[in-house]
Amino acid sequence: MLVKILIIIMLLLIAGSLFSALFFLMKGNSQDERTVKALTWRISLSLVLFMLLMLGFYTGIIGHPQS
Repeated sequence: MLVKILIIIMLLLIAGSLFSALFFLMKGNSQDERTVKALTWRISLSLVLFMLLMLGFYTGIIGHPQS
């Protein structure tokens, strides 16, 4: 159950970072680096989530549902 909550929190953080990048892109000027930083956070969070999912599958914490 804790793993599911962690995955949902990570997905919400990724979506929040994506929407903040959109906001900074629409609002900001051409010299603003906030959009790039928000997208960098999104990519970093996505990579961390992917690595945690792979680690979970490898260690058996996350597995196929039983029939």
